[in-house]
Amino acid sequence: MICNLCPRQCGAVRTETEGRGLCRMPEAPVVARAALHKWEEPPVSGTNGSGTVFFSGCSLGCVFCQNEQISHRDFGKPITVSRLREIFFDLIGQGAHNINLVNPTHYAHVVLQALQEPLPVPVVWNSGGYDRVETLRALEGKVQIYLPDYKYHTPEYAGRYSGAADYPETARAAIVEMVRQTGPYCYEDGLLKRGVIIRHLLLPGKLAEAKRVMDWVREEFAPGTVLFSLMSQYIPWGRAAEVPELNRRVRPSEARAAEQYMADLGLEGFAQGVEAAQSEYIPPFDLTGV
Repeated sequence: MICNLCPRQCGAVRTETEGRGLCRMPEAPVVARAALHKWEEPPVSGTNGSGTVFFSGCSLGCVFCQNEQISHRDFGKPITVSRLREIFFDLIGQGAHNINLVNPTHYAHVVLQALQEPLPVPVVWNSGGYDRVETLRALEGKVQIYLPDYKYHTPEYAGRYSGAADYPETARAAIVEMVRQTGPYCYEDGLLKRGVIIRHLLLPGKLAEAKRVMDWVREEFAPGTVLFSLMSQYIPWGRAAEVPELNRRVRPSEARAAEQYMADLGLEGFAQGVEAAQSEYIPPFDLTGV
């Protein structure tokens, strides 16, 4: 395939077995872990857990990525699309409330194939927010819940920390498309059945940036439309030590100020405390369930 799935539109010729392009992945799926995950937002994880499938490779280059073993170092196991669908049903059989596809951007074509027949639980598209609107439109009706990051509002930060200065405008357009598809969020028995949760990871020293992100969400979407998830789990990871201003944890005072700003804006959603900033919350990428 000649791949233009992600916003990089690098036109790489991805073969069935050979990784190409900025994501470095072949056409066939490569997966690092498939298991019940209880550390997502409460209405996603529920009581049983979210049936989470972690894809390898990534078209972003975040220096602080906690999943860098699979996103940057490409650890994972090649599988077939039919095996991927079997994994979905394995997880559903374990009680998964949904099927949660983590970092699926460069595997949108695989997701479409695996979801030709609908699943009995919602499908979650859990991405970095760096998605092409055209690619997302092809997923309409296949995905019930979108869980995108909105990492940066400022191009300078996006370029410095993720190698994608076009990230802010690209993510905003993607999120608007996601909301168009799902409509306002909808709960059933305490679980999210449809809708969009916009995530923002609070970075050290970037409280003003977090406020800009939250301002955009409040201005763009009417109350009751989207949920917002403020995350304070940042720890220096990956190549963060190479970026001095990111080589520390988020201070409790920064997290409290961000939470207060979220409350003052009246954003509906979730706020994660700094107690989540522990390496124990990073899943073990050991081919479980693959």
